[in-house]
Amino acid sequence: MKMKSYIYSEQSSLWGDPELFGFGSSDFYIKEIDRKLANKIIVENHYSKKFYNATYIHLGLFVDKDIQGVLQYGYAMNPASCGSVVKGTKQNEYLELNRMWIADNVGQYPESRSISYSLKYIRRKFPKIKWIQSFADERCGGFGIVYQACSFGYYGEHKSVFWQLDNQVYHNSLMTRNPKLSKSARMLQENKDKAKSYFLRQFRYIKFLDQREKKKCLLKEQPYPKHYSE
Repeated sequence: MKMKSYIYSEQSSLWGDPELFGFGSSDFYIKEIDRKLANKIIVENHYSKKFYNATYIHLGLFVDKDIQGVLQYGYAMNPASCGSVVKGTKQNEYLELNRMWIADNVGQYPESRSISYSLKYIRRKFPKIKWIQSFADERCGGFGIVYQACSFGYYGEHKSVFWQLDNQVYHNSLMTRNPKLSKSARMLQENKDKAKSYFLRQFRYIKFLDQREKKKCLLKEQPYPKHYSE
């Protein structure tokens, strides 16, 4: 097995030390990539076909130096909602895994390995981050087996309304968003009569990088849901 380690730039930063920008081994690693490239890959490959504007950490998965995936971390849909999940959390102290896409046939367990490597990177590069949440979408199947493999805690499910329009899926929150600030909101609101609404189950997972924060969680941790039980 090839040794895993943090990846630093070859040039020194303004403070005189090499800059940290990735983690992994020589044949399988994650590192920060340009936002535009990350968004392009997500639009072309992710099932949603849309990138999320509130992401600010963009990580590429490289296998034998070829990019084979993208993970994007950022704020939740309602950034200020963090305090209703973990008491006292500030907006710069948590992350949500907003988007993840990994190419097929990329070795064993590439999703869980990529998440695991990204967590090690975030813990070192962004020490203010105390916890990370993500939602497993019912459309993906498995009820979040990838997060279970990475020892995330499971904190229940909820149903959300989604809209389908011209083979694109939109969250119901766009129905109330200012259409002047969002092209997607304007598109959906102007074509509501043509769109079809439906409910999707979403499963919440949380990883506490700072274990002290787990005691402040306002949600109850639950047993993992069984994979493909329905």
